[in-house]
Amino acid sequence: MKAFMDEDFILSTETAKKLYHEYAETMPILDYHCHLNPKEIYENKKYDNITQVWLGGDHYKWRQMRSNGVEEKYITGDATDREKFQKWAETLEMAIGNPLYHWSHLELKRYFGYDGYLNGETAEEVWNLCNEQLRGEGRAPRDLIKMSNVTLVCTTDDPADSLEWHKKLAEDETFDVQVLPAWRPEKAMNMAKPDYLDYLVKLSEVSGVKVDSFASLIEALKVRMEFFASMGCTISDHSLDYVMYQPATAEEVEAIFAKRLAGEPVSAVEKKQFETAFMIAMGKEYHKKNWVMQLHYGVKRDNNGKIAGTLGPDTGVDCINNFAPSSEMADYLNALAVTDELPKTILYSLNPCDNASIGTIIGCFQDSSAIGKIQQGSAWWFNDNKTGMQEQMISLANLGLLGNFIGMLTDSRSFLSYTRHEYFRRIMCDLIGGWVENGEYPADYKALEKIVKGISYNNAVRYFGFNL
Repeated sequence: MKAFMDEDFILSTETAKKLYHEYAETMPILDYHCHLNPKEIYENKKYDNITQVWLGGDHYKWRQMRSNGVEEKYITGDATDREKFQKWAETLEMAIGNPLYHWSHLELKRYFGYDGYLNGETAEEVWNLCNEQLRGEGRAPRDLIKMSNVTLVCTTDDPADSLEWHKKLAEDETFDVQVLPAWRPEKAMNMAKPDYLDYLVKLSEVSGVKVDSFASLIEALKVRMEFFASMGCTISDHSLDYVMYQPATAEEVEAIFAKRLAGEPVSAVEKKQFETAFMIAMGKEYHKKNWVMQLHYGVKRDNNGKIAGTLGPDTGVDCINNFAPSSEMADYLNALAVTDELPKTILYSLNPCDNASIGTIIGCFQDSSAIGKIQQGSAWWFNDNKTGMQEQMISLANLGLLGNFIGMLTDSRSFLSYTRHEYFRRIMCDLIGGWVENGEYPADYKALEKIVKGISYNNAVRYFGFNL
């Protein structure tokens, strides 16, 4: 029986061990999509305890605590941090087979040197160990980023954001990890939201363009894109509930937008027509600027109205949306491709059933302008577990070129989440190592080194074109 989480954790063959320990293990991390707060990076404040860094804002953990019957006061309520940690420890004990069990113990091992396992009985020991280190030197946010061998971080930022903390970080010569903004314009697209008109007022103020038409909305966003570009932004990200493609004439889109400005109801069809026009306009601008477009889709959000109504979004009550037809995604990409305005694009679906459709779609739009111009993104959210990662890579290998895959992203609000890259790399090396051991790929270690280091880091550096 193998020891729990030893140095060969997940690596089941000698080839897998060689691929991981000789090629993947020491590669840096390019965190091209996350939800870290740039202000927290700049201020570099120490945490008082492990609950603050582990449980604050982590809806993955909140979801499982609810599944263990924990009262909300111990999850997002007014219980003490020590009480919340105890409830999480008791929950983790039940999480056999869940990636949170692996992630949590990798974090304890890599950042705090803890080789045991966390449960209700060991909670006090782990609490004291972690807190002693967090209060000492070397465990502030910047330290954790440097410990993780991260070279660059892309945060997630609204077009109206001032990016003041990115500017301060860029001017801070004491921290050599680049922290760049990423463009996330969903508030400008979500016309059905109750506060949409208020947002347009804010966008008008920061852009200097009065948003009173669809054309002026796009113009205001172009102004802000120029500002973001001046701050080093080269990546966009769109969070979509579903894939939409319902084209309309320019006149029809302007009429729809005018209805929303007037406070009149907009139909579901009209909403899709507006969103289609918005996404086509954005895609064309990304192409002009050589930005990468990320499309995250297939999620149905805020399903538990009681929790969402009290706590707001991103609180652990989202699920897979089964409505993500491949035909509409293909039509959207084609609308940009036919005019040679399709940017580099990464497709992520929350529904694992979409792996094959994505694999076939990306093959339709590859060209010589970039290696792997259209990417299937790494297994996302509910899929970033061992099975989900394996299935995503196997599907990509079956239908495309796994060797050109840009690999893992963090997609997290926690500075401890970089061990997810180790988890991914171990799974990737075990998968590839198994193919070699089974005679499905030669033991050509020159080629294997290129593939493994590429998926771990090098492919992303080339794809995004960062200056590292």
